Order: sequence, then C-alpha cells, then structure tokens
Amino acid sequence: MSKILIRGARILGGEPQEVLIDGETVAEVGTGIEAPDGATVVEAAGQVLLPGLVDLHTHLREPGREDSETVLTGTKAAAAGGFTAVHAMANTFPVADTAGVVEQVWRLGKESGYCDVQPVGAVTVGLEGKKLAELGAMHDSAAGVKVFSDDGKCVDDAVIMRRALEYVKAFDGVVAQHAQEPRLTEGAQMNEGIVSAELGLGGWPAVAEESIIARDVLLAAHVGSRVHICHLSTAGSVEIVRWAKSKGWNVTAEVTPHHLLLTDELVRTYNPVYKVNPPLRTEADVMALREALADGTIDCVATDHAPHPHEDKDCEWAAAAMGMVGLETALSVVQQTMVDTGLLDWAGVADRMSFRPAAIGRLEGHGRPVSAGEPANLTLVDPAYRGAVDPAGFASRSRNTPYEGRELPGRVTHTFLRGRATVVDGKLA
Repeated sequence: MSKILIRGARILGGEPQEVLIDGETVAEVGTGIEAPDGATVVEAAGQVLLPGLVDLHTHLREPGREDSETVLTGTKAAAAGGFTAVHAMANTFPVADTAGVVEQVWRLGKESGYCDVQPVGAVTVGLEGKKLAELGAMHDSAAGVKVFSDDGKCVDDAVIMRRALEYVKAFDGVVAQHAQEPRLTEGAQMNEGIVSAELGLGGWPAVAEESIIARDVLLAAHVGSRVHICHLSTAGSVEIVRWAKSKGWNVTAEVTPHHLLLTDELVRTYNPVYKVNPPLRTEADVMALREALADGTIDCVATDHAPHPHEDKDCEWAAAAMGMVGLETALSVVQQTMVDTGLLDWAGVADRMSFRPAAIGRLEGHGRPVSAGEPANLTLVDPAYRGAVDPAGFASRSRNTPYEGRELPGRVTHTFLRGRATVVDGKLA
C-alpha cells in the first residue's frame, strides 16, 4: 500500500499541517509528522487542501454523443478540476431511463478510474415527460441511482412530477428539476430583458424558471419528498427557495459557476459560446446568486458541464447548441466570485462544492472531513496562481468554454481518489 505525505497544506484554509495518506485512507493529520520510509512527499506550502469536489450536474454524453465527450475524457476533466465524484446526467442516446443504461454508465466510470461516476436516472421515459421511467429498477441496479432528472427538459406536467416525488420518497431519492416552463420559452435565445429587446432575440423570461420552482416546492411539501433545483439563475428563484426553506421543506438548489460570473451583456458579441440554458442573466441576478450561495439559501455549486463539438458552436447564434464546459474552471470561478470577494472562506467552498452536494446525492465516501480514518479523496489548490484560460490544454474532448483568454485565479495542483493521485503538479497522472 502506498504512503503519501502532504506537507504544509492549509486544510480548508486553516493553519499549515501535514496529512499522511496510507493506502486509500487518511492515516494521520497534524504537525511535525515525519515521512515514513518509501513515502512520496508532496510539498504543499501555501496551498489549500480540500475534500475532493463533488459535482451534482455533469454531462458526460456517453453513450451516444462520444464526439462531444466520453466517460473517460469527462472524468479526466473532472480530476483536472479537483473533482473526485460526478453525477452523470441522463440525456444520453439512448436515454438513461433503464437499469441497463445507468449500469453501463456506472461501469464505464469504474473503468475510467479518474473519478467516481454516479449515474442520474431519467424521471420520464425518453425524457418525454409523459410516463415515469423505471425509477425503482434504476435504484435497485448496481448503479444504485438516488438522483433522477430530465435535465435538458423540464418535467412540466404537475401530475407526473407529483408521482415522481412520491415514488422516490420510498428510497430517499431526489428529483432534480430543470425548471423551465416550455410554453413560456418557445424560440427563446437568451434572457428576456433590455439586451434581448435591443438585439431582437427571443427572450427566456425569469418567470419561466420561477413558476416551475414555486409549483415544485409546493408539491415536494405536499408529498413530503425531496426536490432539488438545477442551475438556479434568477433573483426571484432565490426568494422562492428561501421561502420554501423557511417553511422547513426539503428543498435544495444549485448554481453554476457561469451564473456567478457572466451576464447577458456578453450576448451582444453574438458569440455562441455564451449561449446556455438557462441563459446568462443580469448583473442584479448574479449578485443575488452570490449572496444566496454565501448565506446557504443555494446549497451548492454544480458545473452543468455541457460539452459540444466545434461545429455545434462555431455557427450563427440561432443555430448554436446551448451549453458550456465547466469542470476544469469551476473552482477558479468560485475563488474569483466568492473567495476573493470575501463572501466565502475555503471552509465554505468545501461545504458548497463537496459536503453538501455529496449529502444531496447521498454519495458515500465523498464530502467527508479531512481527518484520520476518512477516505483519501482530496484536492490541493494553489490560490495564489493566476493564469489565462487556454482550452487547448483541456482534458475534456470539447472546447466550448466562455473563459478562453480570461485570467482566473487558483490552480488545482493535485487530486487524490482514494489515495491514488489522479493529478500531480497540475497534470493528469
């Protein structure tokens, strides 16, 4: 069993300590720990040690769209971004709406070895919103599915949504809703507001998100089940979730890094790299999202990593696919928007990017404290680093990042999955 001594790291941003990894677990944490014979020593002075990051919302595209991403390339990107576990969304081809497909994705994750892959099951057959998928069979499968989502589409039928919430309650599952009233967003190209009016582009109004969230928190309360709101993006959505939590209802929510940083003003460039669903919103929305993440109204950061091949983005705005890659830049964006602004400390980052997403997904072995006896799922980040984003160096198969050429802070130097280094000195092991 290999031994690794991480020397001088600041655990969750605290005072420098040593962390000894023995095999798959953390053996000892403290000061003055000597390196055992044959141990690998990682000099980490000035670096922050976090529990391995957990993403509740990743599109790995396999099976069916391997031109965009595969489980292997996606988990490499995840490791490079400091993630030790990701939840793979169900909108693949075929859709992950049966035990067979979720088990296929789960096994591909086991084979890749760069991070753990927890499949997300579809709520409805074929993501069509008409008939419940095999929720129980997916949960009972080898993949042990606990999170269900038709992400990319909204479960807009209230009766279907109620039945899904009732069904998953039996095994402590959760329905993760892509909140988008489809009839209010037909032909939508960007956020509905001043910029869309000036550009003459079809608008995606905030109320299309907020109305679904309002309905679903009421449904979750009615049946006593868990609902999770995917990629929350408006100030109004924040207020609805805050109200639902004040009632003691079992509601959680996520925000993406790009909704913490970018605004709809960027659409003026007509660069399709900024086309995403839900769309980039206003500066006021961005500020409300940051505050809500800081005060815990929004539980976690999730990347909504959505890779697309070059031809699906290198085209006119109206024809372009929606989505951005995000795994390899997520921690840097959170550092810039939340840590460097004083809204969160590193312990808060660990909470929002590891502890809480692991708890929402009921993911064992992840989101654990950095202490003796715990699984050695760990991430080292150098917060002093500053550098321009170069997508040519991405591990992801796709390059559709909105940050190309933008200087972002922080760099993941090491990632450890159960004691095995998947990233060393900023490069994939």
